[in-house]
Amino acid sequence: MSFFAILIALLLEQTRPLAYNNPVHSALRGWARAVRRNLDAGQSAHGWLAWVLAVGVPALIAGGVYWALWVFSTVLAFVWMVGVLYVTLGFRQFSHHFTGIRQALEAADDQAAREQLAAWQRVDAASLPRAELLRQVIEHSVLAAHRHVFGVLAAFVVFWWLGLGPAGAVFYRMAEYLSRNWRERPDGTPSAALRQAAASAWQWVDHVPARVTSLGFAVVGNFEEAVASWRGEASQYAPGSDGVLLAATSGALGVRLAQQPGSAELDESEGGGRVEPQIAHLASVVGLVWRSVVLWMLLLALLSLARLLS
Repeated sequence: MSFFAILIALLLEQTRPLAYNNPVHSALRGWARAVRRNLDAGQSAHGWLAWVLAVGVPALIAGGVYWALWVFSTVLAFVWMVGVLYVTLGFRQFSHHFTGIRQALEAADDQAAREQLAAWQRVDAASLPRAELLRQVIEHSVLAAHRHVFGVLAAFVVFWWLGLGPAGAVFYRMAEYLSRNWRERPDGTPSAALRQAAASAWQWVDHVPARVTSLGFAVVGNFEEAVASWRGEASQYAPGSDGVLLAATSGALGVRLAQQPGSAELDESEGGGRVEPQIAHLASVVGLVWRSVVLWMLLLALLSLARLLS
């Protein structure tokens, strides 16, 4: 059941992608904003309470509706699960940015690519050299694929296996959203306690999914290089799970990705002889991601079959 729900949701998302300001995402953003405004009192306990409510309530609603529908009709429960996956899972929520940048780079319009990257990530990309621009596009695309697809799949499968329906997909996406949204703003909000709660919780939530995604990239890419990079270089790429994912991607593709500002550059021996990013590596990223999708869908099909026969 879960295999077909994911498959249908992915197909729907490819043919009819959701707009950014769709009612469901707008409602969830409004919910997170309301919780922050009403519960952010500057204390650690308040920060964690706000996070639990902001993430837990939508996840409980998703799981509760699933079980309520299951009592009356398995078909309705299945439709609900597809609907929840449709709004939480999918490439088209970010892939248009990647496609636009890739097309600009292939047309040798680096300035347009920089502008699109700046609009996507809200960063200053005006002075980025071409190699660094390619690095950042690969990094952001891989992280986006993980957070919008593979991480959601991992959380969904775990919660579904526990009998909680699509609650895991909502739980993961809300946790990821708060890790980005509850960051310091120019006006000083939200409080340090709320920012710390959102960041710490996200590290726990994403710990296993990031490693599942990294393992998938290793299996469908250069396994030995990916594992070696994952084990020895993760801390040099980015803190926490992002570093694991980027290191595994670097090894799987055989491309040298950028480190975070302030970290030491990898020398040739540490980098395993990997090459600087080229435009061709953008196609390699797409291939790596889709091969990983096929891998996990096959594994999920086997898991569903085993559960059906047990």
